[in-house]
Amino acid sequence: MKYLRRLLQPRQPAFWLMLVLNALSTALVWIVQNHHLRAWVASIIVVFAIGNMVLGLKFLRQLLQTQAPEERPPQRPH
Repeated sequence: MKYLRRLLQPRQPAFWLMLVLNALSTALVWIVQNHHLRAWVASIIVVFAIGNMVLGLKFLRQLLQTQAPEERPPQRPH
């Protein structure tokens, strides 16, 4: 549950970037599988899909390493 709270942080830009990149990777793979493309075009699309996946995993890791707002200790007024 702790990791789920860290992952679902809609106020963090990394959360939205991770979602967009994963959706784009899925769309690119769908295009390669369902359309008859030349080998070099399919290869370029696959490279972009893998790059998107790697960036999405980077943002996922960044979110998991940051504390969710509920986990942070309350700040005392000075």
